[in-house]
Amino acid sequence: MADAQQSHAAAADVSTTYLAQIKAKRLMNFILLIVFLALFMSGFATAESRNAGGFLEGLGNIFDFPAAMWSEAVERSHLLPGYLVQYFPSLVETVNIAAASTLLGALAGLVISLLVTRGFAPVTWLIGPLRRVLDIFRAVPEIVIALVLIFMLGGGPVPAMIAIALHTVGALGKLFSEVNENASLKPVEGLASTGANWTQRMMLGVIPQVAPNYLSYALLRFEINIRASAILGFVGAGGIGYDLRNTMSWGVGKYDEAAAIFLLLFGTIVLVDQVSSLLRNRLTHGTQNIEATI
Repeated sequence: MADAQQSHAAAADVSTTYLAQIKAKRLMNFILLIVFLALFMSGFATAESRNAGGFLEGLGNIFDFPAAMWSEAVERSHLLPGYLVQYFPSLVETVNIAAASTLLGALAGLVISLLVTRGFAPVTWLIGPLRRVLDIFRAVPEIVIALVLIFMLGGGPVPAMIAIALHTVGALGKLFSEVNENASLKPVEGLASTGANWTQRMMLGVIPQVAPNYLSYALLRFEINIRASAILGFVGAGGIGYDLRNTMSWGVGKYDEAAAIFLLLFGTIVLVDQVSSLLRNRLTHGTQNIEATI
């Protein structure tokens, strides 16, 4: 009887402690919500005070630019094919910037990811510093790096390519390292027993296991980099973004050209998105099907 009372009292204590923890957690979440709302309102008020005009006052004009661009595009629709041909080389330059930066960033990210993965890294004390380098590359936006490089090197596609490649190194290096952690160590240990060096162990024992994931992440990053290279054109980094900035800055009379550039960008992004999604599905599901067959 005494044991039953003690167990009942212990259960009651556990229930009371659990409810107290739930109340404390809810209170903490409520406090965090209040802090978030306060920071949001203060940040909005600061941005509102520094704007050239009030946000709420100009909210009604949000559709003025699309309406003006649409009206000019419809009025001069017969010129649209010529504009598409005119700005196609700039689109090719934008895609080339994205492709080159993705390739360079993926290769560098692959190497660094192997150097920061525990169990694969040849020098363990470099893991921490290299991970911080990847954090820095991811934390700094491409546009900030591009502005610094444009100041140093001048305008053009090279600063954009370097800026996007550095950000790609940080992003893919992190993703690749997480993929590496799921690779089996047995092939690496087998190659090590035969006297293979570190490069051979990585090339033959690790990369073949995770190559489909590498390619999937690289294709996804290529989509992102196309958008980034177009945006960097607004700060003088070349490509179709530079032409779009010029047409929009000119104002009325050039909106039909801006519409043609938007169509080129939209069509390219949709096409790349569909093709890369198809390739990623084949890489992932194809690999799963092969493993299931084996």
